[in-house]
Amino acid sequence: MMIVIGLGNPGRRYKNTRHNLGHDVVRCLAERLRVELQEDGWTAWGKTRVASASLILAIPETYMNVSGQAVKDLLRRRHRGPGDLLVVHDDLDLALGHIRIRPGDGAGGHNGVRSIMEELGTGAFARLRIGTGRPPAGVDPAEFVLDRFTAEERLTIDRAVTQAAEAAFVAATDGLAAAMNRYNRRPTSESLVQAPGEGDRPVSYPAR
Repeated sequence: MMIVIGLGNPGRRYKNTRHNLGHDVVRCLAERLRVELQEDGWTAWGKTRVASASLILAIPETYMNVSGQAVKDLLRRRHRGPGDLLVVHDDLDLALGHIRIRPGDGAGGHNGVRSIMEELGTGAFARLRIGTGRPPAGVDPAEFVLDRFTAEERLTIDRAVTQAAEAAFVAATDGLAAAMNRYNRRPTSESLVQAPGEGDRPVSYPAR
């Protein structure tokens, strides 16, 4: 089983902001797999089967800085551990639209990841990061991540969300190493501005 957790903040105020890229990726994958996310107070989540494995898609309904509370509760109820997690989140230190998949490491300055590590007592869970790029000079990073993307950035980030959803699907069906080999590549400037589905061959989601 893999549990894909998309980090972000709840509510309309934060929808489509840079800090909510984790939400966007999980919702994109849920749409592709036709999985309905049901709210239970702690998380919005749904379950399906891909290949021969179970897959849970989830979005914490807590604020980013206490994401770990919802993640810990979900793992407890599903009788799973940190090794079953793939945590999807934004990253200031990656260029806009770049994605990276890695096994467990530190928090990298991300408060949602830090909260999960504190609640679980370990950083031994996989991460899927989507780059937002650094803020312009003089802009507070804390304010930058809570803003929405510009119209110019939107096409690039829409493609990145689609690719990140595909990467999470490949990780669930073929393993983390396969997803790393396929998606941990530096995109060219041309590939970043192509419409979703162009360029690299997209994955084939199962028919429902």
